[in-house]
Amino acid sequence: ADAEEQQLRELIRAATAPQELLQLSQEPALSSNLAALAIGRLARLARQQHLDSAAIRDDPRFQQLLTTVDEQISQVWNTPLVQLLQSLPALGLARGGRQVRSVEQEVLWRLRRLPLRQLQHLAEHLAGQGQDSPLLPEVLRKLELRWTELEGTHTVVTLMAKVGHLSPALMERLEDKALELAEQLSPEELRRVVLALALQQRRCVPLLRALSYHLLQKPAELPLPVLTDLLFAYSKLSFQQPQVLHRLSLELQPHLGSLSPAQVSRCARSFASLRWLSRPLAEAIAQYCLDSTQNVSITQLCGILVSFARLNFQPSCGEEFFSMVCERLQGQEQQLDMHLLTDVVWSLCVLQQPQATHLCQVLSPEFHTRLRGDPSPRAQSSWLKLLHINATARLETPGYQGPFLPPEALGRDRGKDKDKAKATPLQRGLWEALPGALGGHDLVRYDVSTVYGWDMDAEVVLDNDNKPLPVRDFTAPHLLQSEGTKPLPPGARRVAVLRWELPQFSSRGRELLGRGSMARRHLRAAGFLLAEVS
Repeated sequence: ADAEEQQLRELIRAATAPQELLQLSQEPALSSNLAALAIGRLARLARQQHLDSAAIRDDPRFQQLLTTVDEQISQVWNTPLVQLLQSLPALGLARGGRQVRSVEQEVLWRLRRLPLRQLQHLAEHLAGQGQDSPLLPEVLRKLELRWTELEGTHTVVTLMAKVGHLSPALMERLEDKALELAEQLSPEELRRVVLALALQQRRCVPLLRALSYHLLQKPAELPLPVLTDLLFAYSKLSFQQPQVLHRLSLELQPHLGSLSPAQVSRCARSFASLRWLSRPLAEAIAQYCLDSTQNVSITQLCGILVSFARLNFQPSCGEEFFSMVCERLQGQEQQLDMHLLTDVVWSLCVLQQPQATHLCQVLSPEFHTRLRGDPSPRAQSSWLKLLHINATARLETPGYQGPFLPPEALGRDRGKDKDKAKATPLQRGLWEALPGALGGHDLVRYDVSTVYGWDMDAEVVLDNDNKPLPVRDFTAPHLLQSEGTKPLPPGARRVAVLRWELPQFSSRGRELLGRGSMARRHLRAAGFLLAEVS
């Protein structure tokens, strides 16, 4: 009997056509275990040879194989049993059908005894079905209980990437295991782990720090997919690790020419969201746009321009670059989404390249009235940028004649949180220190929202001898409604107190922010001296 069974096993393994397997259904020595192996081999052949699964499924001999399995399903070994869960649906049997349910029930009974490797494969298969399975929650629960048995980086990485999103509790255990194994991870495995964290929005800082450290220890140059995916993941998680970003930018630069415009635009946006400026890479991106003008879409070009503005980056080929941008934009403005067009014009203003035609377009009543009635966060952000654009038109564009935003629109609530209970320690420190230093509360105006779209933490007026004056006594053209009526005395100056809280960024953080650069320019142009604290 053993010899017959071994012979049948060899026939199943060597079969190259469905008929060879279907004929075995009449063999007296065919056990339920061998029938399960035959069905698994049938499913593999059908997939490899692109066979008609309906013809196999409707064959009486296939039905006999199913009956043999069903009658003695408890005698089927673990591996063929688990494979049946994949084979039966692959051959077109309904997932809710009797045969599939019978196999699922048997697997459910055996879950506690299944080896961990089979549990892992089962979880990956069920997770990939895209449909609810009664088995899946139980499989995930068993993996959660047995996570300490997990061995090998491949197993942990695969589970994080394919199954982790289905169970936060399991993902937490996998993160602990990945932390233990971080030193052993290859660059490709590092990529998969960080990508899994990013796609699941899990900002596990200890793990990210460990992965960053071990990534920096890898001596060889990182493959291009690893570079681009790591950059995307770090950006998605807002995790700035200067040494890693320096290495990514350094190693990306030589490959820039082989990237598609979409990839280049994505890289630029990722670096911008991380507020990380690599000047050589940014210069190379600007040159890439000039060299591939016809291949870079208008949307991709806009993404790169906005990224440059966020980083306050002026390319050395600036004249040529901005001429190309304006040329590409000409006549295309109507095709752009209104929020994207606002971002583009705002970016040109940040980089001191405003064009009268673009200012006219976004400051026209037809354009800005569509934004004013929209309460969505995206519209509120675009409205704030319109205030900045309007300030650029007023303060930095001498030849521009209008249109401008109407005065009544400049005091629109920009969603600024005025709640002192939510103030930062630095803010509270300012509120407490300034009255004492200046000599009274009436000498300071706090939390000032200007018509230029910029907020000041405090405003002070100093006379010619640098003595503070009652700030509310004087006219304030930077406010929608001025409390005072007196003009400033000769030689008096307004001082804007600005707070910068960027502890997670390098000391260069303030200079890299396009918004900060624009705010300084506008306030200086409006006659303010700046007092900056951080």
